[in-house]
Amino acid sequence: MKVNPYLFFNGNCEQAMTFYAKVLDGKIEAIMHVEDAPPADQAHMGESMKGKVMHACIKIGDFHIMASDAPPERFNKPQGFDVSLQIEDFDKAKSIFAALSEKGSVNMPFGPTFWAKGFGGCVDQFGTPWMVNCA
Repeated sequence: MKVNPYLFFNGNCEQAMTFYAKVLDGKIEAIMHVEDAPPADQAHMGESMKGKVMHACIKIGDFHIMASDAPPERFNKPQGFDVSLQIEDFDKAKSIFAALSEKGSVNMPFGPTFWAKGFGGCVDQFGTPWMVNCA
């Protein structure tokens, strides 16, 4: 069994996933827009979803992050979770944290803790909460 986060965005999924692939050294495996679906399915998704992402997937190492745009009337701001990154290399962890937190907000600055060489928490510019840990 594998567990992969599935993130929902408020119309900026493609930008977010492109950013994550770059920052996390991932590979975009799929970005499917509503217009890629059969016409009957497009109609089911509604006018508010035209031009939006119905599914995207990036591969990061052996893991995946999947996502889509939520219909505006069903979008909820992410809360109650963080996407947790475990990174062995301290400099890489620090660099990734800096990139994720740029244009976002920092909950806990990246730095040494009693459990890790480095740890930090942030919410990125797309509203996704992250924890970056270097044990």
